Amino acid sequence: MNSGFLDKLIERIGRVRSEDLESYLLRLADEKGFLETIFNAIHEGVIVTDLQGRVNYLNRGACELFGLNREHSMGAPIRECLRGIAWEDLLETGKVVSRDVEVFYPQHRFVNFYIEPMRLEKPADKRSSEDFESEPVGFAVILRDITENRRSTEETIHSERLSALTLLAAGVAHEIGNPLNSLNIHLQLLDRRLKKVPEPVRRELKDVLDVAKGEIERLDSIVQQFLGAIRPAHLTLGLENLNTLIRETVEFLLPEMADRSIRVEQKLRTDLPLAEVDRTQIKQAFFNIIKNAFQAMRPGGLLRIESTLEDRFIKITFIDTGGGISPAHMSKIFDPYFTTKKTGSGLGLLIVRRIVREHGGEIDLVSHDGEGLEFTIRLPLRDQRARLLPPSDRTA
Repeated sequence: MNSGFLDKLIERIGRVRSEDLESYLLRLADEKGFLETIFNAIHEGVIVTDLQGRVNYLNRGACELFGLNREHSMGAPIRECLRGIAWEDLLETGKVVSRDVEVFYPQHRFVNFYIEPMRLEKPADKRSSEDFESEPVGFAVILRDITENRRSTEETIHSERLSALTLLAAGVAHEIGNPLNSLNIHLQLLDRRLKKVPEPVRRELKDVLDVAKGEIERLDSIVQQFLGAIRPAHLTLGLENLNTLIRETVEFLLPEMADRSIRVEQKLRTDLPLAEVDRTQIKQAFFNIIKNAFQAMRPGGLLRIESTLEDRFIKITFIDTGGGISPAHMSKIFDPYFTTKKTGSGLGLLIVRRIVREHGGEIDLVSHDGEGLEFTIRLPLRDQRARLLPPSDRTA
């Protein structure tokens, strides 16, 4: 609002004639509406509070970032609008404060906010307008969405970490693989020699031999899982019906889900177009997601699988009724070996993310802590990865 106009109005408020009052009020309303339009047009969120932390103003950007209702938030303490932050401690400092915060509603975002104390300058002496003193009147909270910057940084760190893991995995696979092969060969020789010993002795030693073979196979499987999780795989692309791949994966896991009394509902769009994907790898991704979902649920749980179209993507959502993922674990679930299960390897979701990314797709997670998890995959209708084009024929 034009401060000069407001100052003059305050100075003359006692001398304003009743017939002029309406024009002054209309001008104030116009200038207030102009400022409202400006503040609602900017992407940053703006919240203004009084000295007690009650909201006096908030713009559209703040409402969208935190899913607030403007009418309900006006006059309410900011701690009730934006829960989980010790606003009393931050406001009491009387200094500029900057913090980053992770929010999960209405969308998973990272938001930077800084608090600027607001002061109103007024004449120190009512009889003189030359000396001014500032009086604290409230706080301005400026909110900025830093999700893309944060994710870009995390992607860089993750890429560097995977590069280091790939080098490590190659060395580990070589150093462990060779001894495992040698052990396997020697166990086969022992198995042949056991055929020449008496039956009671052979039976006893054969049990020990089978245990040793099983452990070698388990170690080999762990190495192969680790390599499969981080090593880029060659895609064999073809036009596939994703609904068919979902049904085949569910049918394969149905006996195990039935044993746990888990129900499955499939709401698959019938006119879904074909997608250019690697059939085997996409089924592996579906397998890992579905298995994670029903293992997180108690007997009698429900798994809903939905497929639909969204812009240039096919959207597939897996919704379970398990315990969800806590905010503390949300940022770690794609880390190698991170798992909340007692017997989990911590590689399943890492493999899913690698497969989806290699197809040019995206992953979204929405967790309702204690109530369930929505795991969404978006796969492009056509292969959108960068590819080298064949050389052009530039003959004269």
